[in-house]
Amino acid sequence: MPEYQKPLPEIDEDSSPFWDAVKGHELLIQRCNICGQYPPTQHPIGAAGCPDHGDADMKWVKASGQGKVFTFVVFHRPFHPSFAGDLPYNISMIELEEGPLVMSNVIDIKCEDIRIGMPVEVVFEDITDEFALFKFKPVA
Repeated sequence: MPEYQKPLPEIDEDSSPFWDAVKGHELLIQRCNICGQYPPTQHPIGAAGCPDHGDADMKWVKASGQGKVFTFVVFHRPFHPSFAGDLPYNISMIELEEGPLVMSNVIDIKCEDIRIGMPVEVVFEDITDEFALFKFKPVA
């Protein structure tokens, strides 16, 4: 596998279960063990507590991987020099079927064809032997 040249997310104790699951091609989100609610945003790191009552008794659960584009932005200048060859590219907020928002990219589509509300599904990209990323593609 060629050496990956782009920046990688920093993994810490809170986010390692998430990234370990992505490496295994699963998308995990957190859910409150007390009331069952999902925090509204999940990525790039797990929530500190339940959005309803603030309790930190959270559990990682498998997400469906289905969602829709909540919002997006198209970059015409690279955020980092290593992304120059990808121009234009999008950063998208995906509203998962379960409710939380995750930040990623929508792939396999021209940036000008991305639409808010467009149904998408998760896909995984193995970028090194030890690391994978999650992205979304339009539902056919």
